[in-house]
Amino acid sequence: MIPWVALGTAQIPNQGGELKLSRRGDEFSIRLSGIRGELMNSRVYNSEQVLAQLGCAHINNSDQAQVLVGGLGMGYTLAAALQAVNSNSQVTVAELIPEVVSWNQGPLGECAGNPLQDSRSKVHVGDVAELLKGQQQAYDAILLDVDNGPEGLTHSDNNWIYSTAGLDAIYNSLRPEGMAAIWSAGPDSLFVIRLKKAGFKVEVRTVRARPGKGSRHTIFLAKKPWR
Repeated sequence: MIPWVALGTAQIPNQGGELKLSRRGDEFSIRLSGIRGELMNSRVYNSEQVLAQLGCAHINNSDQAQVLVGGLGMGYTLAAALQAVNSNSQVTVAELIPEVVSWNQGPLGECAGNPLQDSRSKVHVGDVAELLKGQQQAYDAILLDVDNGPEGLTHSDNNWIYSTAGLDAIYNSLRPEGMAAIWSAGPDSLFVIRLKKAGFKVEVRTVRARPGKGSRHTIFLAKKPWR
């Protein structure tokens, strides 16, 4: 059996633990210290792709669409967003951890087709919250694959995004009829209530980690109405 080879580590800011990137043949894995199992695996990415497909479905034919992706991960959400929009659009991806960007610029990037090399990609190294606060109608779609969803696992500061203040910032950052698509490891009825209170029209989808099998993940679709 091919052994795992460690490729790099990265510290999550504010004592969030350590990420470890490993490779076994053409398979990559990212693990978090102190947590059993993997955070990400390059063979399990269906729900990340569906997140982008659902979140960008309304702008497939839109010219100069602006999309914000919160969380680079292994690049699958970014790659799917780029496939969903036209050649005149831009997809900005915010990634808190610089090493994750570097990993995706190296061999890991091959898994998702090297989306960072696409001229429509723009990288913001920092918290996605920095791009949400104070923005007014800047994006047609916001795709959030940050942490474990509404209940943070790796970085407590991520909880702001899912709070009332964070949802208000997302709402204000979206253009009319824009869509926020939010990935979660599982359902959360209280989060649905917060989304509705923020003014969104909400739909909840359940998606498998792999096509037709694997863990069930939740995608919250929050549409900003035209006013």
